[in-house]
Amino acid sequence: MPTLLHLDSSADTEVSRSRAITRAFADEWRAQGPDFTVVYRDLHRDPLPHIPAAALHWPERLRPEGSVVPADAEALQAEVINELLAADVLLVGAPLYNYSVPSSLKAWIDHIHVPGVTAPFDVDTQPLAGRAAVIATSRGGSYDAGSATADWDHAVPVLELILGTALGMETSVITTSLTLAETVPALAEDLERSRTEFAEALTAAAASARSIASGF
Repeated sequence: MPTLLHLDSSADTEVSRSRAITRAFADEWRAQGPDFTVVYRDLHRDPLPHIPAAALHWPERLRPEGSVVPADAEALQAEVINELLAADVLLVGAPLYNYSVPSSLKAWIDHIHVPGVTAPFDVDTQPLAGRAAVIATSRGGSYDAGSATADWDHAVPVLELILGTALGMETSVITTSLTLAETVPALAEDLERSRTEFAEALTAAAASARSIASGF
């Protein structure tokens, strides 16, 4: 059964556009047939703790001598990693918060990015290589190429680095911008663009789900 791991991280549980985009993808994934399953983790409603020991960045064989790792923290990390490894496709809702990823999503990254386990280090380990990772990102403002803010988005690049470069996954990004045009008067002139981008992102999410599902 093709399995989708669906992550949300937005603190807005009512009108979040990143949540709406991931929901459009997940709904279309389920619609492909009864074998298409979804495992859901809401990183905002049920946040992972920050890792309590630096040694958890490494597998046991690479930890400094004398490292002490709480057993429950190690068990939780193993659970989160195994959940990812069991997924055929990863879907990540990643709104731009203060030009980076939400802290809840960063905590998940710290749990799953383990050199020598999920990424290469002392051994050429990339168990997730070639699997699809879809990033659905929403941004309050505009980050158009050539603008003064073009390089201010530090959410998507870090996800592409971790999921794509380090873990070897095939990443794709669905973006909607100017979400604050709905509520901030200074951005009112961008409201039509904001709504158009959002509608296009929802369509793109459903199309992406169908396309990826067709490979199973």
